[in-house]
Amino acid sequence: MSYTHLSLGERYQIYALKGAKHSINLIARVLNRSPSTISRELRRNKSLRGYRAKHANNKA
Repeated sequence: MSYTHLSLGERYQIYALKGAKHSINLIARVLNRSPSTISRELRRNKSLRGYRAKHANNKA
């Protein structure tokens, strides 16, 4: 099994799609990733202001 980290571009796509109220399943399909990957990313990097792509990338 090959594992690749989410790129900054993918994180910005997650941020935009989540902001547009799209589901985790749709975000996963758009990015060609597993829904569990998206779910973990959102859970791991949530803050009081919501998901922030740049903060998530810096943390990774």
